[in-house]
Amino acid sequence: MCENNKMTRNVYTFLLYLLLPFTPLKLLWRAKKQPEYLQHWRERYGFYAPQFTKPVIWLHCVSVGETRAAEPLIKLLLHKYPNHQILLTHTTPTGRATSEQLFGDLVARVYLPYDLPFAVERFLKHFRPAVGVLMETELWFNLIANCKQYAIPLLLVNARLSEKSALGYGKLGAVVQQGLQSLSAVGAQTSQDAERLKNLGAHNVSIMGNLKFDVTPQDGAVTQGQLLRDRLGENRPIFLAASTREGEEVLIIDAVTKANIPNLLTIIVPRHPQRFEEVAELLKKHSANFTRRSTLANQTVAQSQLNYLLGDSMGEMFTYYAACDVAFIGGSLLPLGGQNLIEAFSLGKPVLIGPHTFNFAQVAELAIAAGAAQRVQNTSELANSIKALFADFAKRQTMSDAALSFSAQSRGATQRTLSLIEQHLRA
Repeated sequence: MCENNKMTRNVYTFLLYLLLPFTPLKLLWRAKKQPEYLQHWRERYGFYAPQFTKPVIWLHCVSVGETRAAEPLIKLLLHKYPNHQILLTHTTPTGRATSEQLFGDLVARVYLPYDLPFAVERFLKHFRPAVGVLMETELWFNLIANCKQYAIPLLLVNARLSEKSALGYGKLGAVVQQGLQSLSAVGAQTSQDAERLKNLGAHNVSIMGNLKFDVTPQDGAVTQGQLLRDRLGENRPIFLAASTREGEEVLIIDAVTKANIPNLLTIIVPRHPQRFEEVAELLKKHSANFTRRSTLANQTVAQSQLNYLLGDSMGEMFTYYAACDVAFIGGSLLPLGGQNLIEAFSLGKPVLIGPHTFNFAQVAELAIAAGAAQRVQNTSELANSIKALFADFAKRQTMSDAALSFSAQSRGATQRTLSLIEQHLRA
């Protein structure tokens, strides 16, 4: 079916049809941890209820990260195009829940269908978007081809492509090249991203910067962070392990134990909410004195005895950053590519990252060069860096100032992306 390791769209579609009978089983399996996967399941096959009389501006935001990154852009679109309907599509229930939390009834939201011709065609015929926007690197080749067929401008924005991902896409050959060439335009985060996308076949590529730098704390997040700190102990040192991934929490507990900082409180916030219980069991296994953010308000906390807080709440990352002194960004101690480190900079927090940050490669290197972040290679180095930073207030303050400066200098991608959308919306 594949000649010289090259895949055509027909082969790609055939393989998807082979997988189609297993998609209900996949939803059932995921629903064991997240029952929400069984809600709105018909949308994944292209069946939709909402009907709009306004022209539709459609943005695809896969999950939580993409939805939060798009927040400033969506707010600008709502302000500038009140006579249009903003439609968000998601892939995960957490992404959908995040859009509900951020925008409520100001936007409509559905699941993007599986990338099968019949489902994609139903989606496009039902909503008839005036323009489509794919966030980051969401390449669904039947969706792209059908948008071109129906003359719907389709943009790939905030696009990033690691060297590893570029090699993977390159092996697919024609299907990737044709897909990228069928996009109306591409707004890449960095020059490296732009170059990799061009090498795979993309045209009309421009460098826009990273939308995540334009995301600002929600109203009251900083105040809530201070209230949380007061609740946990205003004068005690607080270390945040943000967006941790499977296998990292045990390494963080080990590093904190080795650092042995008097009266330290560690906040652990898992990246995926379905892992909250798993991390709670891990803390119990290590005999850690901990409580949960979700039950903190109903408890009388013995501050001197509490060592850990499990951040089992949604949409409070800025609150956690506001409450801490130093932040470690998860997904980077293990080869997972790293999670978003930009939010921490916007609140002036010294940042520690592991060796694996290929999802945010240029941001990580620029932040290190600016003095806003430090890289650690393993658990021992993480422990040493935590200990050193909490022992040196002047160093923390220097990194904090550098973080704020780095964040301020990197903004502006939202306005550039809006201009790109407007060009194709007018056309």
